[in-house]
Amino acid sequence: MVVVILFRILIVIALVLLVYTWIQYIRNPERRLRIAKESNDFFFHDDTYDNKKNLQLVYRGCLFDGEKYLGTTEDSFEVVDIHITVRDPIELRGFTRDDLYFLEKELLIHYPYAKITWKHPINDLILTPME
Repeated sequence: MVVVILFRILIVIALVLLVYTWIQYIRNPERRLRIAKESNDFFFHDDTYDNKKNLQLVYRGCLFDGEKYLGTTEDSFEVVDIHITVRDPIELRGFTRDDLYFLEKELLIHYPYAKITWKHPINDLILTPME
C-alpha cells in the first residue's frame, strides 16, 4: 500500500517537472530569437533592469547585439549610450536606412535617453545621424 502511494507521488513529481521543463523551453529567449530569425520577424530581447546584460534583437532575419552603457541624465542614472553591432554582416543584404531607423525607434521606446551608435559596416549606410 505504501509503495503504491510513493509511486503515485513520484509520478506526480515527474509530471510537474516535465511541465516545468516544457514551459522553460517555450519561454527560452534564445529559441525565440532563432524562430524570429528564421521567420524574418522582429524580436527584441533585453533585461531592462540589468544594465550589464547586452540586448539582442532580430529584424528581417538579421541578428543584432547591443551593448548598453549607463550614464547620468538630469534626474537619474539611465542607459545613455547603446552600441549596435551585427553578428553576421552578410545578413545585412537588402537592409535600407528605413530599416535601421525602425530599429532605432524601437530602441528609443525602451531607452529614451540613449544615443545609438551603429558599428561597422552599418554606420556606412547611415548618412545623417538621428538626434
